[in-house]
Amino acid sequence: MGDGTRRRLGRILETTIVAGALVTTLWAWWLTYRHPRTDDAAVRANIVGIAPHVGGPIVELRVVDNQAVHAGDLLFTIDARPYEARLAAARAALSLAEADLAAQRDALGAADAEVSRRMAEEAYAGDYLHRVQTLLPRGFVTTDRVEDARMKLRAATASRESATKERARAEKLLAQVGDLNASVEAARAAVRSAELDVEYCRVVAPFDAYVTNLNIAVGEYAREGQQVFALVDTREWWVIANFRETYVRSIRPGANADVFLMAYPHRRFHGVVQGIGWAIRASDGTAAGILPAVEPTLDWVRLAQRFPVRIRLEPADPERPYRMGATAVVTILGGAADDAAQPAR
Repeated sequence: MGDGTRRRLGRILETTIVAGALVTTLWAWWLTYRHPRTDDAAVRANIVGIAPHVGGPIVELRVVDNQAVHAGDLLFTIDARPYEARLAAARAALSLAEADLAAQRDALGAADAEVSRRMAEEAYAGDYLHRVQTLLPRGFVTTDRVEDARMKLRAATASRESATKERARAEKLLAQVGDLNASVEAARAAVRSAELDVEYCRVVAPFDAYVTNLNIAVGEYAREGQQVFALVDTREWWVIANFRETYVRSIRPGANADVFLMAYPHRRFHGVVQGIGWAIRASDGTAAGILPAVEPTLDWVRLAQRFPVRIRLEPADPERPYRMGATAVVTILGGAADDAAQPAR
């Protein structure tokens, strides 16, 4: 083989290598934008602080730190004796109010009966006066008898008016609004509030979760509304993956994603893009509020901003449970979101 032939073969080989490198570079570039990938990601879950509705010393503690609990499980109990005493007092006050209401209703019924009786007496007196007045011209009765009938009618009318006023007073004392009495309803509300306080002394898990940051013991005073420990909500897990803004156009809500966790290097988890962040906190401090902060990794070049992408994870595997804060690597695959029209982002 001559030198010329060798040179030609060398040039062809060089051209082939350069072309292959260029094609590989273009393919890698296309693949990166088609299926964005980031290792700036972490597992997340909802953290709910547990705080009692009532205050008091803890008399029973049923959980330990990092324990798994189910919805309805008893977490701890607060001394209920003061609240039970208040409940007993509220129930006694309700009984007195109901007894007073019954007495007032009885008084109103008696007043109604008295008004009816006085009205009947007034009607009888009026009828008697009419009869004796017709007999006076014929001399069957005396003038004194007629005058006595008139006096009895006036007395009956006055008694009826007095009974009517007494009935109105009894009705006002009853303080009725329809069939309800304000004082009784207030007493019933007090009883219900006291019953709730007694129930609140038993603090139960609102959902399936893991106990975390438990640093209390029996005897410690739990204050109303003050968190004593937290629960990691295990009902839903997701990954917050920070992607450069140049990749955002390639990500759609509903797209499939591969998630790898450093804790399980040989296990692939499936995820679905739930949404892309609309705002982040500016590094110069010009934005206020509770926006997510995504810090740049370099400060000597102008970097593309990173926006958080929320990726809902598949249900947890009991053998490989998720842990909040675990490092993740995410690759957006597309798929479901590419087959259907997506809303504007």
